[in-house]
Amino acid sequence: MTITVHSLVYYPVKGCAGTPVDSARVTVTGLAHDRTFMVVAAADGVFRSQRTHPAMAAIGARVDDSGAVLALSAQGPGPLRVAVDPDGPRREVSMFGRALGPAVDQGDEAAEWFSEALGTASRLVRVVPGFDRDGWGETPGKVNFADAHAVLVTSTASLAGLNARIAERGDAAPVPMDRFRPNIVLAGDGEPHFEDHVARMSAGGVRLAFSTRAIRCNVPLVDQRTGRRAGPEPVRTLATYRREPEFGNKLSFGVKNAVVREGVVRVGDPVSVHSAVAERTPG
Repeated sequence: MTITVHSLVYYPVKGCAGTPVDSARVTVTGLAHDRTFMVVAAADGVFRSQRTHPAMAAIGARVDDSGAVLALSAQGPGPLRVAVDPDGPRREVSMFGRALGPAVDQGDEAAEWFSEALGTASRLVRVVPGFDRDGWGETPGKVNFADAHAVLVTSTASLAGLNARIAERGDAAPVPMDRFRPNIVLAGDGEPHFEDHVARMSAGGVRLAFSTRAIRCNVPLVDQRTGRRAGPEPVRTLATYRREPEFGNKLSFGVKNAVVREGVVRVGDPVSVHSAVAERTPG
């Protein structure tokens, strides 16, 4: 099977829009700048996400080449350029009920901007220097502020298979790949969800190892252009063939990977598969 890198996306601010790139430096925690920032509740430091604030999807975010400026855009407050503070005042933060320790607060201007954009008192934080957080799964790896893993991989074949099933229902439009917020999208001539069965693969100078299938919450219901929920697809159709018994019959699409060799990856790079995951078929 021939596989290539179809597209690359990093998400500077957890929950906000992604930034597509033609090439990316990949570190042990994923694509450079991926989920290095996070929006938290001003009162208690609990993370904000599209699960409860779908408007985050329409907030643009990009880190400049130097890493010194975070450029933000949103309809309400307009554009803002944040001078990144890599090692300033700390704020305790948490995710999914677990304390992550201190993060670097990015100041009042950024806090006021996000508070206006989301309609609730918020702060913007960044990972501290030397941030060290473990993932989990077959190869746990390390992770910044992503839910639990460094790199989310999907394929064009999987999306085509899903949209073919949606089309069979005849009452919904196809969904775009951005509903699944991948970091690396593969193109190949394999069957839908061939990525489920790849244990180790490399592209460019990067090698990835399988951690777990990507279990899905309600975020794929959010239109990533408008920041509004627009269901029932793709969740309705995924529920007919992508349930994961070992995860309480939750739905999956794509796979989570750990980075086991850092390097640079580019769109168009050939992908080499080094070993396979034992066959497991969702139902």
